Amino acid sequence: MIQKGQKINDRYQIIKSIGEGGMANVYLAFDTILERNVAVKVLRGDLANDEKFVRRFQREALSASSLSHPNIVEVYDVGEDNGIYYIVMEYIEGKHLKQLLKRRGKLTTEEAVDIMLQVTDGMACAHDSYIIHRDIKPQNIMILENGLVKITDFGIAMALNSTQLTQTNSVMGSVHYLPPEQASGKGSTIQSDVYSMGILFYELLTGTLPYKGDNAVEIALKHLKDPLPSIREELPNIPVPVENIILKACAKNPKNRYADAREMHEDLKTCLDKSRANEPKYVYNYPEYEEKEKKEKVISKSLPEEKTVKKEVVDVKKITEKEIDSHKKENKTLVVLAFIFAALVVITTSVVLLIPKLTSSKDLVVPDVSNMTVDEAIDELTKLGLRISAENKTTTSETIEKGKIVKTSPNKGRTVKKGSEVVLYESIGSGTITLEDYTGKNYIETKTILEQVHKLFVIQKTEEVKNGENYEKDEIIRQEPAAGTEVKEGDTITLYVPDVTDVYPDFTNGSYSLKDIEAFCKKYKLELQVEYKSTDEYEQGAIISQTRLAGSSIISNMTLKIIIAEAPDPDAVDE
Repeated sequence: MIQKGQKINDRYQIIKSIGEGGMANVYLAFDTILERNVAVKVLRGDLANDEKFVRRFQREALSASSLSHPNIVEVYDVGEDNGIYYIVMEYIEGKHLKQLLKRRGKLTTEEAVDIMLQVTDGMACAHDSYIIHRDIKPQNIMILENGLVKITDFGIAMALNSTQLTQTNSVMGSVHYLPPEQASGKGSTIQSDVYSMGILFYELLTGTLPYKGDNAVEIALKHLKDPLPSIREELPNIPVPVENIILKACAKNPKNRYADAREMHEDLKTCLDKSRANEPKYVYNYPEYEEKEKKEKVISKSLPEEKTVKKEVVDVKKITEKEIDSHKKENKTLVVLAFIFAALVVITTSVVLLIPKLTSSKDLVVPDVSNMTVDEAIDELTKLGLRISAENKTTTSETIEKGKIVKTSPNKGRTVKKGSEVVLYESIGSGTITLEDYTGKNYIETKTILEQVHKLFVIQKTEEVKNGENYEKDEIIRQEPAAGTEVKEGDTITLYVPDVTDVYPDFTNGSYSLKDIEAFCKKYKLELQVEYKSTDEYEQGAIISQTRLAGSSIISNMTLKIIIAEAPDPDAVDE
């Protein structure tokens, strides 16, 4: 297990865990060489020995590292250190869209369109490189304070032109954003991402998801067969062109969708223009349920055709009641047989598709153990053949009393292998905490802990200070509310850092050595030039002069030149 303070590859020092996923865990770390905070994604220890997962993880790195776009999280480094497979990415100080939606409920049309313009622009870059994300959802999209959107976690991304390493029938991604073709066990295409982006757009505008259910199977079936709920019936103020984009992106039949993210992006550019105000509702050009039609054709072919029935011209008056009853019985028989045949086709198809999944002795469904005591939950899970993590966690809950289970990881309803490890999250009661004194601590590290652990909303403000050289960069000098104040999840805390403009000191005052100046230049990324002057007017080693005036602002990548005194050569002859 990765520990705080641990160094990966003797370079990336772990500060704090900031996220957990199905394949990997993410940590805030400090790059000791480039002196910057980074996010380090580490393959889960229980998967590191699985060759399939390792290959998939490495593929993620290769896919993501090939992408360079302002709306895609940048990948800095990829490697392996004593069995630890890791990816180093830029650290994003922001919230994911799910957090924003939880706080806001829904966004304005303008906000949602702006976000989708950035998402589609980033995904267009990926699609241009034949890379499918396959897991577009709010949790994988970060938004910075300045409104910039960053797409994260190409965790199950796949290059179309590379060897497919996953089974065709594996359903990957999140079921609420699952394209119909994936729900039916088919492979993913670029248009699969388009569908997920359409669902995302719907959620941003409404604050809800179009398809809900009691379990993953029920939701997946709705993606397959249920029409998309009309967004304008609920929100009539939504412009028709905006609804049309969602309808086109979320078409069941890929033939009715955008070809890729770039086409969707171009449509988004003008969806709020007045020139499109009277645009008619989008009508699909192709049938939405082709598979259903094919099945009906198969059934119809197996039934007797009318043209094979011998037709006779008869006198109606000569037909007896017995003959009429006979014909009625024959027709009824045909109808019943046709119905039975159709039912058998449906049942057989269902059995072929579902039985392998349902009967697998190695697969288990994680039960709902919420509101159970820890001992009860352990007993329930171990009886099923699941392992309990030795490092269970605690979390706050407004509804579940202290000492009982809030959730598990993997979540309830997830299908896992027998013997899989389950992490229990025990309630510590309501989310009320007592604030510590954060003055003197690093703002970035403190902000991460307050947001990720205590679920507080952190605001940074600057404050002018005297003797700025006495403060470290990003050092907290004041906080509101004060230490000792009780706050709850979602509350705001303001952290103040010094408003200090870094300036050149006076290197000639006798308190700086050459070693001190070299460290100074390294810190501020300055080029240092050193000259020596023979003189008896200064003590040997003293700094005589500097090219950058004391008190002037420091700008990185500039040159600083200093002159150092050295003793005159006693053997030198004056000319």
